[in-house]
Amino acid sequence: MNKILIANRGEIAVRIIRACKEMNIKTVAIYSEADKNALHTRLADEAICIGPAEPQKSYLNIKNIIEAAYITGADSIHPGFGFLSENAQFAKICEESNIKFIGPNSKVIDLLGNKSNSKELMKEAGVPVIPGSDGSVKGLKDAVIIAEKIGYPVMLKAAAGGGGKGIRIANNKEELETNYNIVKQEAKISFNDDEIYIEKFIKNPRHVEIQILADEHGNVVHLGERDCTIQRKHQKLIEETPSTVVDEKLRNKMGNAAVKAAKIAGYTSCGTVEFLVDSDKNFYFMEMNTRIQVEHPITEMRTGIDIVKEQIRIVAGEELKFKQKEIEFRGHSIECRINAENPNKNFMPSPGQIKEINLPGGNGIRIDTAIYNGYIIPPNYDSMIAKIIVFGNTRNEAIAKMKRALEELVIDGVDTNRDFLFSIIKNPNFIRGNYDTSFIDKEKF
Repeated sequence: MNKILIANRGEIAVRIIRACKEMNIKTVAIYSEADKNALHTRLADEAICIGPAEPQKSYLNIKNIIEAAYITGADSIHPGFGFLSENAQFAKICEESNIKFIGPNSKVIDLLGNKSNSKELMKEAGVPVIPGSDGSVKGLKDAVIIAEKIGYPVMLKAAAGGGGKGIRIANNKEELETNYNIVKQEAKISFNDDEIYIEKFIKNPRHVEIQILADEHGNVVHLGERDCTIQRKHQKLIEETPSTVVDEKLRNKMGNAAVKAAKIAGYTSCGTVEFLVDSDKNFYFMEMNTRIQVEHPITEMRTGIDIVKEQIRIVAGEELKFKQKEIEFRGHSIECRINAENPNKNFMPSPGQIKEINLPGGNGIRIDTAIYNGYIIPPNYDSMIAKIIVFGNTRNEAIAKMKRALEELVIDGVDTNRDFLFSIIKNPNFIRGNYDTSFIDKEKF
């Protein structure tokens, strides 16, 4: 593997470029017209414009991305997260074009990308799943029958969904009838696929995911859990590892289930198996993400394993250099997502020019970002502009570091959610580890 094209932008593109530099691999940055002065274009060995600001004409334009790979002589493509990272068609075109796709193969992405199909696969593997429909529902009448069978409340979810989109809760038949067509429309708009499925809504759960690595030689390991429970409208805000509700016994059970899930799917690369954990510590499979996750740094901080480098080694045909028993879990890590948005205006995005910036530092603090002083945040993309990741020997130490880091952070010229995140980190119930997915609404931040 000599040259990797990064089919993404922002902090994840920067993150991948840095890993490649350390591995002595040449890099190609792609960029839209809006990202001409973006940091990833400056750090890569080469940069090539692939279209206008609109994602459909640039970062989602498969034809232009493949052409960019040919023009620059890139033999591999890393999709990052979002955009085309879980697009089976993109992976297949890479395969047909003799370009290495840094991720699982197209058939596996297709298999796991449909949430109802992946759920059936997990049942076969003996992985616990949330009660719900067997595959996609056939219509509203079918939806009503299924909901009454498993009992309200239920969740209507886009079969091809992800990122918290295409999800509605129905507490009764009337709400189900109202939300059914809404979810189908949202699914069609967001994923160009209006299939939906139904599952039992688990009240006040924890959202806990397991990071796995699987090579092409049949070796699969897990790197422990990440607790992603602190969310707003199904969008993650703060993640931590280890979870305050997962003990060694539960970690092993969930880890073994995630490894089983990867093996039955014939999975390779890094991946994340997402679970809901109820108040009795029962856990249920939700979905498997076939890409690097936004929150991967906290796992790296705790294990010392560079997940992006492992992705690259795996697609190059290398075996994992470590067994499950050799993986050490140390300390505690927390990540806060810094978004350019105004929490006082219903989290309205806040694009614009950064006039002053101060990023926190010191022992145990990592910043993943692509912003710099004078950088203009374009209005065309996701509002996340940075991630603050901290590591401490204990959870209390990690919380103290995060408080200090948020206090030091200065981003002037645009609004951010910094103060909103700080209010969560210092909340007594968060400090006690006493929270679930309804935490933001309950605490009325």
